Amino acid sequence: MSRIGKNPIKIPDKVEVSVNGDEVVVKGPKGELSIKKNPALDVRVDDGSVVVSLKEDSRQNRAFWGLTRSLIANMVEGVLNGHQKSLEVEGVGYKVELKGNKLVMALGFSHPVEFEAPEGITFSVEKNKITVSGIDKALVGQTAANIRKLKKPEPYKGKGIRYEGEVIRRKAGKKAGAAA
Repeated sequence: MSRIGKNPIKIPDKVEVSVNGDEVVVKGPKGELSIKKNPALDVRVDDGSVVVSLKEDSRQNRAFWGLTRSLIANMVEGVLNGHQKSLEVEGVGYKVELKGNKLVMALGFSHPVEFEAPEGITFSVEKNKITVSGIDKALVGQTAANIRKLKKPEPYKGKGIRYEGEVIRRKAGKKAGAAA
């Protein structure tokens, strides 16, 4: 049995959830999200909560049960409060600035690197801290990962783009050998 799947999702006052055939639509103050549910699952809206249940029991359907419940819970949280990820840019000469909906970064390359925000994502920049925010949790996480991929943190000096609070394991550099 899925421990996550059997928990009901409480619907806050400002959020509206509807099930139209195979599509689950969540509307809230920040926007609207929808997903297609697996046909082996049943999604019901009962007196202020969403309940996901199995139609047919199999190992794969139980996995989809917990996944679907988590996706719907993330959609409810996203349209109510939104999701955000923070990134830190560290390194001498590494800079970030926001121009419209584009991040323009100096990352030690011979040219500035531009990163345009996908639809539904907003950026904010304070010094060398980038905050990626939006209502779709998967899109926020993927956008943050794509920004981090532009200049991954390196283990010798720790320069690069990393998630806030991410610990980079540092390596010792070359040691000077004894002269013969």
